Amino acid sequence: MKLSEFKTYLEQSPDHELRFVLPDGGLIEAHAHITEVGRVEKRFIDCGGTVRSIAHCTLQAWVAEDLEHRLAPGRLASIIDLAAPILEGDDLDVEVEYQDGLISQYPVDSVKVATGALLFHLTTKSTDCLAKERCGIATAKDECCSETGCC
Repeated sequence: MKLSEFKTYLEQSPDHELRFVLPDGGLIEAHAHITEVGRVEKRFIDCGGTVRSIAHCTLQAWVAEDLEHRLAPGRLASIIDLAAPILEGDDLDVEVEYQDGLISQYPVDSVKVATGALLFHLTTKSTDCLAKERCGIATAKDECCSETGCC
C-alpha cells in the first residue's frame, strides 16, 4: 500500500482503533507505539550487474509495558505529516517493522474498515533473483513457451 492511500484511511477514521494484522492472522498489540516514521533507501547491484535502488516508508512498532497507550489514526497521520520533509513524497510503499522475537518488516497489503477500527493487514516479504534471464534461470512462462509453444 502506498503512503498516500495509507494516510487517507488514517485521516478518514481519525478516532478509530488502529490495529495491524500480522500475516498469520495475529495482531500487533493494541498498545504498541509507532516510535519511528522513516524513509528507508537501499542501493544495490543485482547478480546480473544492474545497479538498482528502492525506497519505502517504515513505521516502527514497539510494544512497551504501558498497556493503556493507544495511538489513534489521526495522531499517526499527524506524525506522518511531521515526517514529510524526510519522506520526500507520498508514493512510497509502507512497511511495518515489528519485533516479536526477531525484527521483521511487513509490507502493508490492505485495510479493512470495521466498526470503530482500522485493521491494516500486513504481508510477508520474500527474496528473488532480479536477473533471472542473465543468470539462466527460467521462469514458468519461459518454460511453458519453450516446451509447448503455448505463448
